[in-house]
Amino acid sequence: MKFIRELVEDVEYLKEEKDGKTALYISGPFAQAEVANRNKRFYPLSVLEKEVGRYVNEHVTSNRAYGELGHPQGPSINLDRTCILIKELKRDGNNFMGKAKVTSTPMGQIVEGLINDGAKLGVSTRALGSLKQRDDGINEVQDDLKLLAVDVVADPSAPDAYVAGLMEGADWIWDAATGVYARQTIEKQHKENKQRTQKQIDEIALYQFQQFLKTLSQ
Repeated sequence: MKFIRELVEDVEYLKEEKDGKTALYISGPFAQAEVANRNKRFYPLSVLEKEVGRYVNEHVTSNRAYGELGHPQGPSINLDRTCILIKELKRDGNNFMGKAKVTSTPMGQIVEGLINDGAKLGVSTRALGSLKQRDDGINEVQDDLKLLAVDVVADPSAPDAYVAGLMEGADWIWDAATGVYARQTIEKQHKENKQRTQKQIDEIALYQFQQFLKTLSQ
């Protein structure tokens, strides 16, 4: 499964007061379907809607939809870097509009300070999934997409080449033996797969994916 990140910079900052306390929120389109994005990826609406629904049911509604500050280089959630907590994620046409509360954690305080100082921030979705290249060169996201987090980034206008290189250089594999995600280079995978039959490759992929799905329901 590919490690997939998408950048969004059209977000707004909101302040809401309740019981004399002011809370800061980031709001805007967190994900978009049915259009090829700057990373030459296309998310079918059916795929994105199904996965956003799962993420909302399993994470947003239970206050476990964390987001980190910066660009994590893996799929694991690092609570010490948490800066936002997603409170809403709803479909609006082909867009999925989100609202995230800036947390009172150290990283959240950094985000609040940057916003108060006029910094322009954006959000970056983090996910795992398979890609299938179309004839026009666009990579279409497949129905095994798993949304992991929405993070806050300081430079949503970073060059596409850097983002694509960081994301496409490795696959993330669920290692059932150790119970952790393992980063494995594409070159190493290809070398190992040459020594296996197609049936063995399919069986290994199916087993790893089944084990990964079990972790999402825990």
